[in-house]
Amino acid sequence: MSPESALAELRLTTRAEHDRIEHILRLPEPMPLERYAAIASGFDAFLRVWEPRIHAALPERLQGWFRPRRRGGFASADVEWLRDVAGIEPTAFSTGMTAALPLNDLAQVLGSLYVIEGSALGGRVIAPQLKRTLGLDQGRGASYFHGFGGDTGVMWANFKVVASLEIGESSRATVRACQSAKRTFAALIDLFAPLAPAQEPARPAAATPGRISPALLAAWTDDDDPDATRPAPLGDDHIDLPVDDEPADGDSLVELPLDEPGDDTVRMPL
Repeated sequence: MSPESALAELRLTTRAEHDRIEHILRLPEPMPLERYAAIASGFDAFLRVWEPRIHAALPERLQGWFRPRRRGGFASADVEWLRDVAGIEPTAFSTGMTAALPLNDLAQVLGSLYVIEGSALGGRVIAPQLKRTLGLDQGRGASYFHGFGGDTGVMWANFKVVASLEIGESSRATVRACQSAKRTFAALIDLFAPLAPAQEPARPAAATPGRISPALLAAWTDDDDPDATRPAPLGDDHIDLPVDDEPADGDSLVELPLDEPGDDTVRMPL
C-alpha cells in the first residue's frame, strides 16, 4: 500500500459513521440557541476526556506537535460564555465510550485523531452560519467552530502528511487506524444520541457494521494473530457447469464452490 492509501481507506471506511453523526447534529441547519449550547457542551465533554488520553498515548516526539492542535479550550470557553452571558447551563453527557477507546499504539491514536482533525474543516462552513443566525463569533460562544480560522486548512494538510508518514505502507497499521476511527465516531454517536431527531430514535453504536475493504484485509497478514479477520478462501471442491453439448469457442465455463466434496462433475444446462 502507498501512504496515500491509508487516508483514502480512512475516508471510505468511516463514511457511514460520518453521515450518521452529521444526521444527528444537523449543524448546517438553523437551530435555537439552546440546541447549539447542548452541542457545545457535548464537544466540551468529549474533548475533556479525549485530548488528555491522546496526548498521553502519543510518543514524546509527537506530543509537542499535538499540543497546539488541541481545541478543548475553545469548547470550554464557549460553554462558559453561553452560561455567563446567555444564561444557558451546560448539558450533561455520558463519556463512557470515549474513556474506553483503545489507544494502544500509534496507528490507533492517528485513526482517532483523523476524526477530530477532519471535523475542524466543517467549522469553516458552520462558523459563518452561527454568526449570521445566532450572532455568535470567536470569543462569543463559537470559538470551537471558528477553530484556527484561516490556518485550519494548513493544519489539516499537515495532519495528513504526518498520518501518512507514520502509518506508512503497513496494511496492518492501516486496518488498526480505520478500526480506531470507526470506534471514535461510534463514541461521538453514542454521546450525542440524545440530540438525534425525535422521529428517528438514535441507533445503538454497536449496530453500525464495521466495513473495511476486502482488498485491505487480504493484504493484512499477521502470522502472530491467527484470529485476524480475513476474507474466507474458496474451497478447492467445485463443479463444472458447461454449456449444452460440448463447449464451443466463446462459451464460458462456470465454477461453483461446493459445501461438501463431490466425486463427479455434475453437468447442467444453462
